[in-house]
Amino acid sequence: MNRVITISRQFGSGGRTIGKKVANQTDNKMATMPVQKLMLSMGIPMILSMMLQAVYNIVDSAFVSNIPGVGEVALNALTLAFPVQMLMVAISIGTGVGANALLSKSLGQGDAKKASLTAGNAVFLATIIYLVFMIFGFFGVNAYIQSQSQNEVVIEMATDYLRICCTLSFGIVYFSIFEKVLQATGRSLYSTIAQVAGAIVNIVLDPILIYGWLGLPEMGVKGAAIATVVGQCVSFLCALLFHIRYNTEIKNKPEYLRPNRRIIGGIYAIGLPAIIAQALMSFMTYFLNIIFVKIGENVVTAYGLYYKIQQFILFAAFGLRDAITPIVSFNYGMRSRERVRDGIKYGILYTLMIMLAGFLLLEIFANPLAAMFGLTGETESLCISAIRIISISYLFAGANIALQGIFQALDSGLESLIISVCRQLLFVLPVAWGFTRMVIHGFSYTGVIWITFPIAEILSVVVALIFMRRVNNRKIKAL
Repeated sequence: MNRVITISRQFGSGGRTIGKKVANQTDNKMATMPVQKLMLSMGIPMILSMMLQAVYNIVDSAFVSNIPGVGEVALNALTLAFPVQMLMVAISIGTGVGANALLSKSLGQGDAKKASLTAGNAVFLATIIYLVFMIFGFFGVNAYIQSQSQNEVVIEMATDYLRICCTLSFGIVYFSIFEKVLQATGRSLYSTIAQVAGAIVNIVLDPILIYGWLGLPEMGVKGAAIATVVGQCVSFLCALLFHIRYNTEIKNKPEYLRPNRRIIGGIYAIGLPAIIAQALMSFMTYFLNIIFVKIGENVVTAYGLYYKIQQFILFAAFGLRDAITPIVSFNYGMRSRERVRDGIKYGILYTLMIMLAGFLLLEIFANPLAAMFGLTGETESLCISAIRIISISYLFAGANIALQGIFQALDSGLESLIISVCRQLLFVLPVAWGFTRMVIHGFSYTGVIWITFPIAEILSVVVALIFMRRVNNRKIKAL
């Protein structure tokens, strides 16, 4: 019935409205460019953007780990702060992903007003997100850090770092929204330029503020935090200017900032699974810190450092996923079965290629990568074993990441959510706990704990493929 009503409304005005929609779509590369080429033209800037986002944490860790005398302690402090930073990014980007898909679908349907409402409500939601993390930065940081460590030096450093990142988090929160809005309109190049600008500022400021160059005081981890938030603010301001200048199909009127329950519900119907998927990474890291510290703080440090290194690969896959979602969503809204299937095919293929390249890169350069961070011998050895063992899971992880983006685009958020729970909680924490108990009770090879991650990805991809078959039969074949 709903489908019949929609069609009758489209044709009920003598053909004028539908003619305008078709004209708009033929002007939009999302509707006309060959999907293989479209995936690359949108995906490459998004991949670079996400990889540069990973640079923030890697660069901070590289400089902090080489602070004379306390480098490894400082690196441990950043590891404890990292889950909250991931949670902040998860909620911001997840909201952006929901706005991205809803906005793309609205443009695909020719509904410019709904697209403008979506962008405006996304900005409103970003304001709420920032206020929540600002309050946490003032009142919750110390208790959170103390739940993971009893080392007073680590607690002080981690609290200083995280408090700055939370109370001044408006840059990363608003940038995450405008980045996704630019990507939804096919202008991902500009979001990448904004990301590059912020990354460069962060890299330049890090050594100046951490080590006290150019006559400035040596600030240590506080300097790393300030460099990070300044870089994020630069990215936000650039993205905002690009949005105002180039997203001409989106109107930036104050009335569109007023919260609309229907629009917010639509954003989170798509974005909530993405938020939970990213947030589960935060919770997984937090609980793994608690599990692994039973073996020793050096295990937590090694895992935290590996996690930041692997983000360079995983975020590349996330970047391509963020191209898959609007492409498939736009053409799903346009009801083009052939283009939806092409989006799925090339999305999975390119993601697997990225993860294969990442696997080879980490296997070849495991030793020099670990050596960059000034670790002690045992911690460095643990980091190298993590790189070599966990990277085995990358091909399976790539399939899971691509399929999650496809599920989000096809309004199958529950399936995406279940895959996230499987690969980041259900098949991880119990297995990690079991391997940790083996090591505590005398198993000679500590690196056995890293086998947790290949096991989790393999089991999760089996579940994902079952879901994909069901979604294909229920939704794609019906187009």
